[in-house]
Amino acid sequence: MDTKNTEPTSRGAWLAVAVLAGGLFAAVVSTTVVSVALPTIGRELHAGATQSAWIVDAYVLVYASLLVAGGVIGDRRGRKGLFLIGVATFGLGALVTGVAPNTGVLLIGRVVQGLGPALLVPGSLTIIRAIFEEPGKRATAIGLWSTSSGLALAVGPALGGVIVNGLGWRWVFLVNVPFSALLVVLGARLIPRVERNPATSRFDWAGAVLSTLSMAAVAFGIIEGPEWGWASPRILAAFAAGLVALGLFVGWELRRPEPLVDIKLFRHSAFTVANVAAMIVFFAFVGAIVYFSAYFQNVQGHSPIEAGLDVSAIGVAFALAAPLSGRMVARIGPFWPMFAGLAVSGVATLGLLRLGPNTGIGAIWWDFALVGGGVGLSLTPMTTTAIASVEASRAGMASAVHNALRQLGQVLGVAILGVLVYAKLPHSHKGGGRLAPHTGDLFVTGLHHAIWVCGCVLLAAAAMVALLAASSRKPMAGAARPSGEATRAAPASR
Repeated sequence: MDTKNTEPTSRGAWLAVAVLAGGLFAAVVSTTVVSVALPTIGRELHAGATQSAWIVDAYVLVYASLLVAGGVIGDRRGRKGLFLIGVATFGLGALVTGVAPNTGVLLIGRVVQGLGPALLVPGSLTIIRAIFEEPGKRATAIGLWSTSSGLALAVGPALGGVIVNGLGWRWVFLVNVPFSALLVVLGARLIPRVERNPATSRFDWAGAVLSTLSMAAVAFGIIEGPEWGWASPRILAAFAAGLVALGLFVGWELRRPEPLVDIKLFRHSAFTVANVAAMIVFFAFVGAIVYFSAYFQNVQGHSPIEAGLDVSAIGVAFALAAPLSGRMVARIGPFWPMFAGLAVSGVATLGLLRLGPNTGIGAIWWDFALVGGGVGLSLTPMTTTAIASVEASRAGMASAVHNALRQLGQVLGVAILGVLVYAKLPHSHKGGGRLAPHTGDLFVTGLHHAIWVCGCVLLAAAAMVALLAASSRKPMAGAARPSGEATRAAPASR
């Protein structure tokens, strides 16, 4: 367990950031790389649209549901050790998934794999905060950390296509095994020990169970709704259980002296806006990538590698914009990068409504680039604002809440957008494989509905940021100030 703070050298600090970013890269690429492989998996394992959605969401749902618990455990038991355990668990899940003989075992592997990022991601942000006390360097480090997710988005689809074409879909998962082993070795040597916050009370198991049940029940209802019918007793029961569990979770956390999630943090307007905006971004951004990949393969008949290259402009632009955003936050604060990024990505997303069954990538690649660049510009100020709004002892909790809401957005995006995309398709056409012209038109119609939703919610998030800044510029400046000033403004420190 980490019980002290070992100050790294300047070179060692940036090498540690590289290892931490590698963990985030592995977590994100495991979603984007699978999006290209889904049609092939669907054909070989006879997985329909619902099972294909679960291949993505089983991983992301566990990731999102347990992030908060992982962040709190890291605060109390040691962030470095939990990061290494998370990477090892991720590799083990990838191994199980890669050798799975059927979709049942594959989903079990994805559940295990999703546990890894829940442990490693919140701790990595907390370690970065502890290493870099100067706000400018911290913003740059967070920008580089965020860039790794953009790089995963950039190379994930194309990498998935190369692997599926050359080695088969199983290696989409198996390549994570040696990469995880490498990260464990490097992390043990390079990541410094960070002071932990010893627990004075027992771990909040009730809160962890209630939060997990709430997210899982709602996601289950959304994904299975088209299959069983929205008025089905099972679907209605799932939504009811999710809402009841959420209400119980909030009530329980408000009464606990040391809660899993301090609900009072959301009284801080900048913290709330940053987290809600991040959830919206991942809803619209990552969720859409899955269905654009399906569009290029199922409607236009592109190979997996071609489909990966088709959507790669999104991730390349993201990777270029994220480090620029970190420097902008250090100089001018988080408001303008966050607002501009959300507005640009929202407008560019709506521009994709001109996409048709035969639209070439040459006509829309710049829309993809603007979407990715806008999101890359906005995510670093969101993350910086969320983490800077609390004192250091709550950094793991704030990081976990922020990342949990990002991943929850991804779960809801894949599920809800999938309902819209496949709404008009006959059940027999919802698996993998090239669609006939008529059903391809129906797919594009559903994709247009999803694009409308994505563009509108991104613009709504931009408006929310603008309203916050108009009402009070002070909360938005918190992320640009030294951590001591930021924490004094946070409600948790009052």
